[in-house]
Amino acid sequence: MKIKYIKIFLILLICSGCVGASSQGVFGTGVSIALDPRSLGTQIDDSIMQKNFVARLILKEKSYLLSIKTKVIDGKIILTGKVNNPEEKLQITKLAWETKGVRSVKNDIQIKEDFNFKQSAKDLLITSQLRAALIFNKNIKATNYQIDTYKKKIYIYGIAYTKEERSLVINEAKEILDVENVIASILLVKNLRIQKN
Repeated sequence: MKIKYIKIFLILLICSGCVGASSQGVFGTGVSIALDPRSLGTQIDDSIMQKNFVARLILKEKSYLLSIKTKVIDGKIILTGKVNNPEEKLQITKLAWETKGVRSVKNDIQIKEDFNFKQSAKDLLITSQLRAALIFNKNIKATNYQIDTYKKKIYIYGIAYTKEERSLVINEAKEILDVENVIASILLVKNLRIQKN
């Protein structure tokens, strides 16, 4: 009986992901299929891989649904979020590598610490400032980037059309006040397995 409910949950999870793909894109918010430089086939493969991994992650521990964020870009699984101990981080990394079709795993999961409102507010401000800078820079396709900030470190994930665009994004991040480090995982369109024609 329990397996029946799990199957129904997984089917609903997969179907709900398909509905939003045209309006939100396979990244989630901000990137639509029309603007994504990856081919439609690659976008679908990445979306399926992400749904598969998230379903397996939830089966392992339900709390991961809220505490772990996943992104799949061109077969590369990117993990962010917070866990209670280093062993959990290693288990999640192992689970990601076991996902069918994965090419690489980037694990930016942090170990939980006591909540600090002041630090969280600073991180939110940094993220907002960078998002605004990317939107107002006409040489950057801001919708192609996901930004996370943790303890004044900016994590940027996405796809750049050119090396110049990638450099512009990183430079914009470094110019934000109070930023200690910029960790960028920005793929170039020419390095993707299959691009749109």
